[in-house]
Amino acid sequence: MAAHRKPRQRSAGGNTARTAWTIALAGAATATGFDGTGHAEPQLTPAQVKAKVDKLYQEAEVATEKYNGAKEQADAAQQRIRTLQDQAARKTEKLNSAREALGSMAAAQYRDGGLDPALRLALSADPDRYLDGAEFAERAGSRQAASVESVRRQLREIEQLRGAAHIELTSLKSRQAELKRHKKTITGKLDSARDLLTRLTAEEQARLDDRATRSSTGSRDALSAPGSATAQAPNSRAAAAVSYAYAKLGSPYVWGATGPNAFDCSGLTQAAYREAGVSLPRTTYAQIDAGRRVSRSELLPGDLVFFYSSISHVGLYIGNGQMIHAPNPSAPVRVAPLDEMPFAGATRVA
Repeated sequence: MAAHRKPRQRSAGGNTARTAWTIALAGAATATGFDGTGHAEPQLTPAQVKAKVDKLYQEAEVATEKYNGAKEQADAAQQRIRTLQDQAARKTEKLNSAREALGSMAAAQYRDGGLDPALRLALSADPDRYLDGAEFAERAGSRQAASVESVRRQLREIEQLRGAAHIELTSLKSRQAELKRHKKTITGKLDSARDLLTRLTAEEQARLDDRATRSSTGSRDALSAPGSATAQAPNSRAAAAVSYAYAKLGSPYVWGATGPNAFDCSGLTQAAYREAGVSLPRTTYAQIDAGRRVSRSELLPGDLVFFYSSISHVGLYIGNGQMIHAPNPSAPVRVAPLDEMPFAGATRVA
């Protein structure tokens, strides 16, 4: 008869130990990326960081131009609201004067209207004079009716102005909400770019900055003075715009800025032509349609040059394949080759 072994009891301590070991393994698996959720991002090379940062800057610039367009519309809506409010105020003042005149007329009629016209004629010491007065009263009645109709018309006009102001206010609120959305996108992209740049060592950042500076300086040295560019400009307005852009070399890039001390890309071109007496729209999307399109082979100093398929960047051509532009928050206004970005088109505005 086989001996029966008594089952060995599992110790509580052993079970606890195995549980702890299982938890530790699970934690290690998570930390090492077994489930794909905690895997650390691989170390990027400086070139990869720069490529990612450049992409984020370009995406931020797309949002910046949308912000600029929404702000332009919001500013226009505010101006229209002020105009409508001024018109309503003037008409209300005129209406109050008309109402006062009607009130005076009504009070006079109340005072003089106690006697029947026939009895008034019988009691009158001068019937002819009374009849003249009756004829005058009839004419006055007609004037009163006209005054009442005028008041009604003014009331309708004021109501229409208030309705138009309400529509503009609704539009303004919509633009303001749009501004907030674009601002959030811009700041998010720029924050991400800054975070990426902090991964570089000081030496790596210095190398990237030095490379950009050498490119900019070399381009500017190729056109040592604005005179060589302004001399080739098609007219005095284009020459004045080029001179302004040269004077702003080194100014910081600030999104949404139009000068005089900081700029974004379309803010710089708008300010340059404003100085030349030419009014340009605020955004790259509108600026490209602000003049006559020209091919790359036809470019002359002062032409606006646009980049990316989204038409999200613009510079001012200065000749010899170079432009002055406001690149992004990491670089000031500078001279750069057209080949620095994908060329999309050009416009001659002056």
